[in-house]
Amino acid sequence: MNSTPTIRKTAEDLRVTPNFSDYEGERHRFSWAAAAAELGEEEGRINIASKAVDRHVAAGFADKPALRFLARHTSRQTLTYGQLAAQTNQFCNVLRSLGVAKGDRVFILTGRIPELYIALLGSLKFGAVVSPLFSAFGPEPIITRVNLGGATVLVTTDALFERKVGPWRARMPTLKHVLLVGEDGAPTCGPGNLDLPQLLSGASDSFDLPTTGPEDPALLHFTSGTTGTPKGAVHVHGAAVTHWVTGRYALDLHPEDSYWCTADPGWVTGTSYGIIAPLLHGVTSVVDREEFDAERWYSILRDESVSVWYTAPTAIRMLMRAGADVAAKYAFPHLRFIASVGEPLNPEAVCWGKDVLGLPIHDNWWQTETGGIMIANTPAFDIKPGSMGRPLPGVDAAIIQRTGDGGVNIVDEPGKQGELALRRGWPSMFRTYLNEDARYRKCFVGDWYLTGDLARRDADGYYWFVGRADDVIKSAGHLIGPFEVESALMEHPAVAEAGVIGKPDPVLGETIKAFISLNKGFEPDEALRMELLGHARKRLGAAVAPKEIAFVAHLPHTRSGKIMRRLLKARELGLAEGDTSTLEGAE
Repeated sequence: MNSTPTIRKTAEDLRVTPNFSDYEGERHRFSWAAAAAELGEEEGRINIASKAVDRHVAAGFADKPALRFLARHTSRQTLTYGQLAAQTNQFCNVLRSLGVAKGDRVFILTGRIPELYIALLGSLKFGAVVSPLFSAFGPEPIITRVNLGGATVLVTTDALFERKVGPWRARMPTLKHVLLVGEDGAPTCGPGNLDLPQLLSGASDSFDLPTTGPEDPALLHFTSGTTGTPKGAVHVHGAAVTHWVTGRYALDLHPEDSYWCTADPGWVTGTSYGIIAPLLHGVTSVVDREEFDAERWYSILRDESVSVWYTAPTAIRMLMRAGADVAAKYAFPHLRFIASVGEPLNPEAVCWGKDVLGLPIHDNWWQTETGGIMIANTPAFDIKPGSMGRPLPGVDAAIIQRTGDGGVNIVDEPGKQGELALRRGWPSMFRTYLNEDARYRKCFVGDWYLTGDLARRDADGYYWFVGRADDVIKSAGHLIGPFEVESALMEHPAVAEAGVIGKPDPVLGETIKAFISLNKGFEPDEALRMELLGHARKRLGAAVAPKEIAFVAHLPHTRSGKIMRRLLKARELGLAEGDTSTLEGAE
């Protein structure tokens, strides 16, 4: 188990009274039905966008800032809840004028500009199924997803259309309409291409909300697999209840918060917690169009009075790499809670937050398939650095082992490794993989969703990530989780990031190889290699420590921040790389 000391919480650590402070009591009292009723689901009717936007306008908060957009060379732009309600209604009327029907698929390919948020929320309000894509995707990932999803409408910019869509338009036969936003003046329109700002300006800002129920499809999120075809996870309007509940419990959102989620909406976190959850709670969200820059990020935290910040482990490690002296130039008097997701957060990063930013970083766990946060470290409770935390109210988790007859056994013994499973029933659980029902059904055994993540639970109910089932290394009879080895390596001051794989070995089955990127001031020489091997052996023991270390300038990441271990392994062994469309920097 992890040797990093528990971070104990005191009343002085909390700048506001947390929403969630009685763990057992709240879990006992909680029900999803009661939460749905509290959010306002009535007679089987709920619409994500209406609850996120129109509900606050009806409650008298039309003038409250909803989204505050930042960009390097333009002035700050703010959309109030009232403006967002009116403009999403206009988008609904644009869809109606084009003959789009409820259930049709609307895809969005833009940077983090206002039109992305208007189109996404407007599509949800209309009853269309919406799928946001990374603007950094190249033509092939776009074509693949548009065709898999059967997209009817694509919202994009003129520049992205010219570079990534236009020459390949004939390969997307379901695409009837492309709605363009001009980045540098009026967009270039042609057959099937329309000027979205012009359409919006001519559309009514009144719209009669259609009937959408909790099981009506709403969101389509693509997640990469080891094969060349991404999986399309379908989520429903009832997912709003999970987004709202987890915004309350896991992110501790209060109406007065200034909130910043750094995730792009092309990733499920950027939709669930960059758009939906904060709007459901009526907070003001900061949206930055620019890429990572340590000085810029610290200035945003300060200048925008950010109180709740949700970011990725990779970004935190990049801030660590930039040095504590950069952070020391800034003060963050409003910042009260920092959370992280994307892959497990190394204990060193949790403690770095406490030492450098004055706040520990709270890790949590969920997947594209779960649609919302399932397990979390939350503000009122102690943190065990390196752990995912504990299941939130409404979430039943277990460690299971599969049996030979296709069943599962629940592992009750603390510390014993198995597959993390969740009991069916939370509203944001995905309803299928698009066009792959058989693949979907294989994810479940009885009442349990099998996550494919290996984990263990300690005696206090905290869960600890071991690795993906297909990442776990089997060496000389030991099952070794790569995250444990990576975290141990990161304890060394030279190591910025580490990625660990298993290599075939005729005697041991597999040996462990580590790929390491270094912090500033360290040279990738043989002396450092031997020092790191010795550090790992001392920390982990000879059976678990890596036998090889390779220094690399950068590790491959997905755009959501996960280290792509399977890609490291494929390149090491000369294997097919599979789906790399979500690789950071890939086009």
